[in-house]
Amino acid sequence: MVKLHGDKNAKPEAADARKPSFDNLARLVDADMARVNQHILDHMQSPVALIPQLAGHLIAAGGKRLRPMMVCAAAQLCGYTGSRHVGLAACVEFIHTATLLHDDVVDESDLRRGQESANALWGNQASVLVGDFLFSRAFQLMTADGQLKVLKILSDASAVIAEGEVLQLMTANAPDTSEEDYLRVIRSKTAALFAAASQIGAVVADRPHKEEEALHSYGMNLGVAFQLVDDVLDYSADQAALGKTIGDDFREGKVTLPVVLAWRRGTEEEREFWRRTVERSEQEGGDLERAMEIMARHTTLTDTLERARHYGAIARDSLGIFPDGEVKSAMLEAVDFVIDRAY
Repeated sequence: MVKLHGDKNAKPEAADARKPSFDNLARLVDADMARVNQHILDHMQSPVALIPQLAGHLIAAGGKRLRPMMVCAAAQLCGYTGSRHVGLAACVEFIHTATLLHDDVVDESDLRRGQESANALWGNQASVLVGDFLFSRAFQLMTADGQLKVLKILSDASAVIAEGEVLQLMTANAPDTSEEDYLRVIRSKTAALFAAASQIGAVVADRPHKEEEALHSYGMNLGVAFQLVDDVLDYSADQAALGKTIGDDFREGKVTLPVVLAWRRGTEEEREFWRRTVERSEQEGGDLERAMEIMARHTTLTDTLERARHYGAIARDSLGIFPDGEVKSAMLEAVDFVIDRAY
């Protein structure tokens, strides 16, 4: 369980007998996801042996496959009974996996989902090139679907993700980044693919535009909440639970919302600490612990979680136009689970 120093409102460990989970959502889309996973395996094959070897390393590492699950869940919510969502869900996972490969190269990360990252095993050049292959394969799956609207949604999302990566690079060592600019980064880099994945469910089901908009809003706000909770976990979780080295964001000079808030609220002495450690990357022993102490003093982790809850609430409200049912309930619970990871 993550302990948030200075959080008087943190949930006690036994507050809820039943914690939110993805179990219901996973159960409802289980048959679809089996087909999606097979589609992924089939389409990551290549006569160039390194490609399936490296891609398979990351894909086999697991993760909840939340983004392709959103495609399947949204399609079910909209009453879709065809099969187009299977290839499109695989496409979404390829886009996501490609961005992870590129992220780990840029961030020089050694761990991904608790095991050695692809770039640590095969090097940066191979990781970048296989990431390019997966992006290309994703576009092949988009065109195979044959609907221009789907192609536009996913290609637009891919472009926005790339813009978000560049914007994050521009703010990487700038602790005085505004909250508005930081939210632009995560809406682009993380939330855009959640939004596209959710919207596609309504598109393949040929539902009215208002339902497309509702699912886009659901995915966008769920994605923002997801990333904000990740920001908190990087400073407060244990390595086994998070699946990466704790404090990676800090060591990489990555500016996330807890740092943005700490800078805004800090003393001049504290700001000089952020200039040295984040802006100039001059770090020494004990700096991560001091960063966490400053965050605790200004309750920046707690307040980041409050913002995550706000976006989670918008995601929940977005589903209000859909009739109640098992799938809707599971999608609402998914929002609760995303937030609850912090406890």
